[in-house]
This record gives sequence, C-alpha cells and structure tokens, in this order.
Amino acid sequence: MQRIGVIGVGEIGRALVTGLCEGPGERPEVFLSPRGARAAAELAQRHAGVHVCASNQEVADRADLVVVAVRPPDRHDALAGLRVDDDTIVVNVMAGVAAEELRKLLDTRAALVRAIPLPAVRDRGSVTVTWPSHPVTDALFERLGGVLAAEDEAAFNVFSALTATLTTHLSYLATLSTWAAGHGVPPEVAEGYVRGLFQGLGRALGDDSRSLARLAADHETPNGSNERVRTTWFTPARSQALADTLDDLLDRLT
Repeated sequence: MQRIGVIGVGEIGRALVTGLCEGPGERPEVFLSPRGARAAAELAQRHAGVHVCASNQEVADRADLVVVAVRPPDRHDALAGLRVDDDTIVVNVMAGVAAEELRKLLDTRAALVRAIPLPAVRDRGSVTVTWPSHPVTDALFERLGGVLAAEDEAAFNVFSALTATLTTHLSYLATLSTWAAGHGVPPEVAEGYVRGLFQGLGRALGDDSRSLARLAADHETPNGSNERVRTTWFTPARSQALADTLDDLLDRLT
C-alpha cells in the first residue's frame, strides 16, 4: 500500500485515515499535516504508521499520494509555495475547487483527481465519487466503501451539489421530532422514534429493483395520510424551489 499524505485533518481527513487504518487489508503509512493539530495527534496516537509532520511540505515530500482536504477558503494560505513532485498523485476533496485551479496553485504536472468522500468512509460504508478515474485512487476508495467515477467534471459537480443536501435531510428529521415534542411526547422518545422510523425506511433504499418514485408510491395509500402530507407540504412549487437552490449551488461549484 502506498504512502498517503493528508493536508488538512478535519472531519473528512479523520474519516479517511480511520477507514484506512481500521479496515481490513494492509495498513498504509500515513503522514498528516500540522493543520488540525489535535485531530492529527489523536490519530497518530491511536494508529501505528500514522505520523504528524512538521509542515505541509514534509507531507508532500514523504507521500506518494496526497489528499488535499483543507477548507476551500483557506487553500491559498495553506498551499502557497507547496512543491509537489510530478510523480505524486494529488486527490482534491475541496468542494468547488476545480482541477485546473488546484493545478495552477500547486504548479505541478502531477496526476490530479477530484473526490467527494463522505464521513461514512470512516466505517467503509460510503461510495466516493471521483473524476477522472485513476487506478490508484479507485483502489483507495474501493477499500473505503466503493467508487463512482464521474464521466466528466460537469457531472462531478452535479454529484457534489447532491451531497450538499445531507444536513437539510437531518434538519427535516429534527423538525419532525421537535413537532412531536411540542405535542407532549418526551423529546428523547420523539427523537428515538423518528430515528428508528427513517432507519427502517433507509433499508428499503437497498432494493434497487424499484426506483425512488416507485418506493414512494409503495409506501403510500391512495387518499391516505402519507399522500396528504406529501401533496399538501411538498408541493410542485416547493419542489421547484429545491431544484432552483441546487441550480444556484451548481453555478457556484462551476
């Protein structure tokens, strides 16, 4: 397994290292930047073969594959002057930072792959979208739950926009439990029920023989309660508002 460097040890950086170091198979040697010092120190203490470097340049010098996971607004300060050898593989997980922009910033001819790893890679339970396909990065993300190679960077940006809906979904569930608590159900009971309700529904998503529209129809009785809530609250206007929000985000990502 190649030597892996991570520049920017935030939520995604921690998840990647945890998934690689706690999963099956050979453990990689991992080099972490001093950015996110506390998280980097915890990972190094927990896993053999994980080292905290003195600088981002040391990470780039010691690794064969470098994951750039800094916050997009911090990229210029974090990467200024960084030298990356042309035979290094660079994995860019910064949302909205195009491949060519990062290539110019690093001034390198190294292979550069964009990726959208989610926190669930920590448990090797999430498919990661990449572009372009590369055998080394494909093998890396297969270990972490699977890989989906986008056809081009435009398609990659569409997938990136979709990932921005996760906290909206969680906030929707939080609103349901808050509503129930407002009607006298103890908050912990309401939240527990909502969690179980949608965890059960989530298992239905594993049935890929049925489209999402078909799944919705199969969970709905004509003129029943589910149909009432859907048609009253999730109106065509609200559906269009969601599509407009995603279109606006896609414009920003491109």
